Amino acid sequence: MDVLTDALAWLNDPLSWSGRDGIIALTGAHLVVTLLAVLLGAVVALPTGVVLGHARRGGTVGVVVANTTRALPTLALLTLFASAGLFGSTATVLACAVFAVPPMLTNTVAGLTGVDRDVRDAAVGLGLSPTRRLWQVEVPLALPLVAAGVRTAVVQVLATVPLAALVGGRSLGTIVVTGFATQRYGQVLAGGLLVAALCLVAEGVLALAQHVATPRGVRDATRPDRRTRGEGARRAPLTAADPVPAVAARARAGSNGPTS
Repeated sequence: MDVLTDALAWLNDPLSWSGRDGIIALTGAHLVVTLLAVLLGAVVALPTGVVLGHARRGGTVGVVVANTTRALPTLALLTLFASAGLFGSTATVLACAVFAVPPMLTNTVAGLTGVDRDVRDAAVGLGLSPTRRLWQVEVPLALPLVAAGVRTAVVQVLATVPLAALVGGRSLGTIVVTGFATQRYGQVLAGGLLVAALCLVAEGVLALAQHVATPRGVRDATRPDRRTRGEGARRAPLTAADPVPAVAARARAGSNGPTS
């Protein structure tokens, strides 16, 4: 409880929020590094995923190769970049960009290869060129999965950027590293809480953005119809012993009609 009390006290201190190493300035630096890393990863992952997913060739190999980078610890990459003379935000952006590629590439390939073949054939039947089929049919249908991959990458990078403080970079991790150096463990906990809160806020904002970016037709197709769901709840499922509705209706009409 003493550490938690110290953390709350540190967060309530106005000096913790101001200055070059204050929470506001460090949060801004944290977001900038995250944005650059995700953009750099997207430049590599999204076009590659679109090409592989549209061609439906080599997607599995590409995803496997990209996922092997997850076995590389980000701290090890930062150490390698530092040994090569890259410190601070530059090393962090490069290391986190490598970390951001796998979820975006995997979801992009999965989204495009998951487009129903009948839909692709219908687009061909309408005379759409391969380019128009890609951007007007396949990409809109794959957009929910692509957006989910970007969202996952952003949250993962946000949670990883604090390691920048270990190689001279500026982020919310600076609060944690400074707290360890001065043995102020309440400050360490406060820094961890700030990183967790930032990740949760980003997750919520990106989930809303994903919902807005998804075409309405795709959302409606995946949303259960209330009327259908209500009728299903009221009606018992038909069995082989039940009469066909149309036949039963004609039988009732014949039995209720005039008799000679």
